[in-house]
Amino acid sequence: MPRFGINPSRGKTLDFEPPRVTVAVLTHVPNLTGYFQHRLDVTKLTLQSILKNTEGAYELLVFDNASCPELVAYLKELQAEGQIDTLVFSQHNIGKLNALWRIGQLAMGEIIAYTDDDVYHLPGWLPAHLALFDGFPNVGAVTGFYIKQRVNMSSNATLAWAKELEARQPQAVQRGQLIPRKWEEEYMDNSGRSEERYQSEIAGLEDIVVEQNGLKAWVSAHHFQVMLPKKVLLETLSEMLEDGWSNLMMGRMVEMDDRIDAKGYLRLTTYEQTMRLLGNAIDDEVAALAKRDGVQTQSSVRDTHQTHQARGIWRNARVRALAERLTNWLYQKIHNGGA
Repeated sequence: MPRFGINPSRGKTLDFEPPRVTVAVLTHVPNLTGYFQHRLDVTKLTLQSILKNTEGAYELLVFDNASCPELVAYLKELQAEGQIDTLVFSQHNIGKLNALWRIGQLAMGEIIAYTDDDVYHLPGWLPAHLALFDGFPNVGAVTGFYIKQRVNMSSNATLAWAKELEARQPQAVQRGQLIPRKWEEEYMDNSGRSEERYQSEIAGLEDIVVEQNGLKAWVSAHHFQVMLPKKVLLETLSEMLEDGWSNLMMGRMVEMDDRIDAKGYLRLTTYEQTMRLLGNAIDDEVAALAKRDGVQTQSSVRDTHQTHQARGIWRNARVRALAERLTNWLYQKIHNGGA
């Protein structure tokens, strides 16, 4: 085929500079029944909280893992409105690790603020995260809601650094039972944990708060929502995915945390809560929080006396174990053809 003229882009340079931060969301809502009945609303709230409560320049990257037509249409609408910068659809659910690997390769920012699709971003979350990156040495991960059990997980490098800091500046380290009870209740509710299970997970643990350059942070981080340098994410995943692929739909995320810790990076949580776990439904408290921020949503779980009773029953270890066995059995029946 002949070519007519010269491509007008030839010889030109970009007039665009990539932002420092890419906010990356991995979405997966395969249907709107059962466990996923309210997940479309939860995912929408996650995205709207980012759009409403994120200050400064950033790239919003959304990677969708084979979601239902309703979510696909919503994401396309947001991109058409110019609210999503980079949008990727996978026809197949390629699993979390494989999706993270692709997010790392696509992200324009040198720092990736990753989140699952069920996390509410509170006002001021981005500067609070970046402040820890800029105010503490060799930071590899920052998260926005503190989980006590994580002090004992993937935190060896941070604990060693805190011990050295304490030897030099005793006043810069606080130890004890410091976590607000409300945060513990939120975590149990939104992760589906019973009181018995939670207490067994935190038995013998103490909270540790460190202070550096006038900034406070909790020792530990997790992976449901995490800000980390792109180079750290890619380096770690390249070690985990030797052939560039994992056949697991979920899992190995704690291994990723462990590997980042083993490289000597600090893993911290913002001192003030800057995120809220949502779980798979929106309750009255979160709906009110969103309304305060000017984000439109509605509760899918009425916060009534019956709701509090149900939460109490759900926290019972035996009830939860029975429900989990039933859920797993049904999942196998549905996805394995009854085998």
